[in-house]
Amino acid sequence: QVQLVESGGGLVQAGGSLRLSCAASGRTFSIYAMGWFRQSPGKEREFVGAITASGRSTYYVDAVKGRFTISRDNAKNMVYLQMNSLRPEDTAVYYCARDRNPFSDYRLIQGPSPFGSWGQGTQVTVFS
Repeated sequence: QVQLVESGGGLVQAGGSLRLSCAASGRTFSIYAMGWFRQSPGKEREFVGAITASGRSTYYVDAVKGRFTISRDNAKNMVYLQMNSLRPEDTAVYYCARDRNPFSDYRLIQGPSPFGSWGQGTQVTVFS
């Protein structure tokens, strides 16, 4: 079972930036797509975006497109979420998750259903 540990959250003023990191255990990191999710108080967990195993393709939901960027370093078993132009509505606990199946095609990671193996989350708070 993979272990995922998120870090990098914090308190930031609207318009600012944060970079979240997710460290994954194990030797098979490079064959799985990775996703980012977030959950605000009283709301369901929301899919934010994903990156293919190779890192060549990424997908974002409309709410973050153009502001957030997902990247990964397979040599370090790391995936990142760069968040720019942050808004108060981005306030949430952010989670990374691993695809349940290896080598998923880009078309399969454009939504939350392939992902499991969650981390513990990191809090992001954006104030105006």
